Amino acid sequence: MDAFYASVEVKEEPSLRGKPVVVGGTGQRSVVASASYEARRFGVRSAMPSVQARRLCPDIVFLPANFALYHAYSRQLHEVLQGFTPLVEGIGLDEAFLDVTGSCSLFGPPEVMARSIRDRVGQEVGLPCAVGVGPNKLISKLASKAAKPRWGETGHVAGAGIVVVAPRDVVAFLWPLPVRAIWGVGRAGAQRLERLGVNTVRQLAAVPVEVLVASLGRASGQLLHELAWGRDDRPVVPERAPKSIGQEETYPEDVADRAELERRLVVMSDSVAGRLREHGMVARTVTLKLRYGDFSTLTRSHTFPSPQSTGPAVWRSAQALLAGLPLRGGARLLGVSASGLLPVSASPGEQLALHLAGTGAPAEAVAVPGRAPGAGPSPVSTKPDGRGTAPPPLSRAARPGAWEEASRAMDAVRARFGSAAVQPAGAIGPRSGTARPGACAPSGDGEPA
Repeated sequence: MDAFYASVEVKEEPSLRGKPVVVGGTGQRSVVASASYEARRFGVRSAMPSVQARRLCPDIVFLPANFALYHAYSRQLHEVLQGFTPLVEGIGLDEAFLDVTGSCSLFGPPEVMARSIRDRVGQEVGLPCAVGVGPNKLISKLASKAAKPRWGETGHVAGAGIVVVAPRDVVAFLWPLPVRAIWGVGRAGAQRLERLGVNTVRQLAAVPVEVLVASLGRASGQLLHELAWGRDDRPVVPERAPKSIGQEETYPEDVADRAELERRLVVMSDSVAGRLREHGMVARTVTLKLRYGDFSTLTRSHTFPSPQSTGPAVWRSAQALLAGLPLRGGARLLGVSASGLLPVSASPGEQLALHLAGTGAPAEAVAVPGRAPGAGPSPVSTKPDGRGTAPPPLSRAARPGAWEEASRAMDAVRARFGSAAVQPAGAIGPRSGTARPGACAPSGDGEPA
């Protein structure tokens, strides 16, 4: 998609059309998330510090990100793409690879199909996009970039919209490009290649693979050699399961108030847990990320006895990890992520700590195969004489599945009324009296609040 976030904002508010629009924060540490082509005219680009963007273009219009809106448009986009092939691999919200090998008999040759896709996206989503056609992921990605509009010396230059690279034309298309255009060549890699006299893909292709391996390592060297010749055998993988789900925040000023950071953890943890449930996943591990004002960064992780997907479970682990870290001058960035993901259907039941009747001694309850997470086992405690008795009734706080039930209810409310419909009690500030959007937090007795 072309300048996706900015294009969505302009579509929602037509009075912004023709103006330099940027989606991003306005603080001293904020960066540009998306810039309209009118803003790019002044040199503004994604990931640029917002302060620098405003310096380049004093009349620029800054808008806060509205990811709920962007997700809605992304779903519309993917509905269009799924109409051409089931083999759609989404890359972020605004980009996707399509394997149309089996669709040509229905929709015509690739160049015709590309035109149909672009037309339908424009008609049904109402936004511009660029389509690149090639024999593999590398070439189609670079072709889509070549199809985009840009700002040149004479002003706005309309992109071709569609660029088709036939297999016989791969080398002619690829070799004139700068080496940084190749996947896997970042700033450090480009500097190493420059020391070898490599600045273009043509020069990269001329370097013996043994030299690349010696300079960049075996995996990177061999991969770059193949890509320099336009060879890329990675398949299009539809509906790839996420490996981790996380959220982080960068603050305009370092935050040294531990209570405030804990409130932010409530919001982020419940957001992460909500996305876990949205994907039908549970997590084994929670990781906390803390970055100080000097950019030094610490990460700490905790692995659950059994996988979890509720906000309180994520939050309690994150809070305990934060409690073990010094704040020093304060936090520049704070983040929470969940990893070790499993589908709910493949996860074991929850392990519960129960008490033996009459002794108060804890006993581990072993999960029963096939029971849903949170359902728990149904053990029978044993008296010293060996006779079985029913276990003591569970307290409200220990009742199995209480938070799972509450989480499902919150998900249903938010699905109908929006993400801010249920507020995070634990995120209420000591003076504000209002909660930040995002989560439900544990009350004093451990029951859903």
